[in-house]
Amino acid sequence: MSGRASTTHALLLVVSFSLALALSIESVAAIAPRKTSPSFVKISDIMAPRTRSDASESSSVLRELKDTVRSQAAEIERLKKELSAAAAPSSAAGGGHAHGHGPPASDNEDILAYKSRPFHAIARSRVGWLAVFLASLSMTALIMNGFEHTLSKQIELAYFVPLMAGHGGNTGGQAVGTVLSALSAGAITRKDALRIVGKEAMSGLTMGVILGAFVGPICHYVMGISTHVSTVVSVTFPLLSTIAAFLGSSLPFACVVLGLDPAVIAAPAMTSFVDVFGLLCYFLIANKIFRMFGLEL
Repeated sequence: MSGRASTTHALLLVVSFSLALALSIESVAAIAPRKTSPSFVKISDIMAPRTRSDASESSSVLRELKDTVRSQAAEIERLKKELSAAAAPSSAAGGGHAHGHGPPASDNEDILAYKSRPFHAIARSRVGWLAVFLASLSMTALIMNGFEHTLSKQIELAYFVPLMAGHGGNTGGQAVGTVLSALSAGAITRKDALRIVGKEAMSGLTMGVILGAFVGPICHYVMGISTHVSTVVSVTFPLLSTIAAFLGSSLPFACVVLGLDPAVIAAPAMTSFVDVFGLLCYFLIANKIFRMFGLEL
């Protein structure tokens, strides 16, 4: 009997322990949602505004990025259009070269090959034209010889022969350089020749009037030159400047029309022609003015 009682007692202990364990598990399961749920709700309630603010900030940043991208794209398109517009005259000038609207293609090749060309090749390409212009400059000696009688009576005229030659070369050189640069850049073509030449000639006339108004009085009051010779110098300056600017702007176009290299020919041709025509005008104006002053020649 005692053995059965002990066994029954052990079974009761096991069953009671199992029931207690089950009850404890159920109580924990029942209590856990009540404890965790409020904390979860509170955290979500706390984090929800932050999440909404972060989302709004992210959307605003994205909007700013999109606006920046759009503005950059618009700027890129604008720059592309400007580059296309700037390249259009050059390409048009390049296409016009084949039709005589610009320097020949061989001239462009010569410019690109200039760095590698030896000195003797450069000399051979230029010496012929220099010889031609040197021969034309000999006409200045003929002009001086033709007006030898005038020079012998008015020796002061000889003082200003280098001045006239230098001023004519400077004025024509400015015109040549400007026109050559514009032709090389494709900014002008031979179709613009009349307008460019007329504009340069009027510019030369204006500069000649301004400089002549200063040079004449300086010659008379500062250098002590006679009134009639100072008047000759003042009157010659506008005509000389006009001739020089006209030749300096027209010769590059003439070279383009003839298929010649204006960079090699225009400047020395201008200098030669300006020296000849300038000196001739100088002495012809001197003869007229000396007669107006009643001087015997």
